[in-house]
Amino acid sequence: MSKPGKNIHADTVCAVDYAFQRIGGKHKGRVIYHLRNGIKRYGELRRLLTGITPKMLTQVLRELEDDDLVTRHVYLEVPPRVEYQLTDTGRELLPFITLLSEWGRKQMGLAPLCEPIEA
Repeated sequence: MSKPGKNIHADTVCAVDYAFQRIGGKHKGRVIYHLRNGIKRYGELRRLLTGITPKMLTQVLRELEDDDLVTRHVYLEVPPRVEYQLTDTGRELLPFITLLSEWGRKQMGLAPLCEPIEA
């Protein structure tokens, strides 16, 4: 088992609790989903993720980075450019995020997802 991030309780015994502590919350799954096809800049993520403030997006990205699910690369340019991508551990979550997406679409009465997620 990898080292727990700062948001993980050390006394967690249940694997489901552990998993949801790392990817739970309103926005983490959505960020992982939008990073499925590769690198995204911060501004791209802001446009893709509706209903999230810039402060909350920054916090979510930092938590995902702390949990080794996302990497952040800062380019020392003017204006600064920051890019995010999934780590190998983050990519391991993609099949589960896909299943959750399909389940949610079914519950909402929507058509199945057209584009498969490539892991």
